Amino acid sequence: MQAKREYRDRDGTEVAVLDALVNRTEEGATVFELRTNVQADIDELETALAELKEAGLITVENGDGPMRIYPDDRVVPEFDADTSEEGSSLLDGLREKLGL
Repeated sequence: MQAKREYRDRDGTEVAVLDALVNRTEEGATVFELRTNVQADIDELETALAELKEAGLITVENGDGPMRIYPDDRVVPEFDADTSEEGSSLLDGLREKLGL
């Protein structure tokens, strides 16, 4: 899954971080987990995280375990149960939208 379209005009590393976090919305990710999913060196990753935090697009939690990073709810696409029914295809969705 990818971050919402309105957040995809950011720096490439920032978009890659948001995409990685959107895929881990519930459990969040550590910096090490992000590093394995984002093709960037540690300095680029650190800069991207700082920019995203400043923009309010991520939250950082320091609980009992390691620090975890989560995407802000507004970055995560909404799940539409009507369009993702089992057996529904892209073609079926287009037909429905076009009224065919």
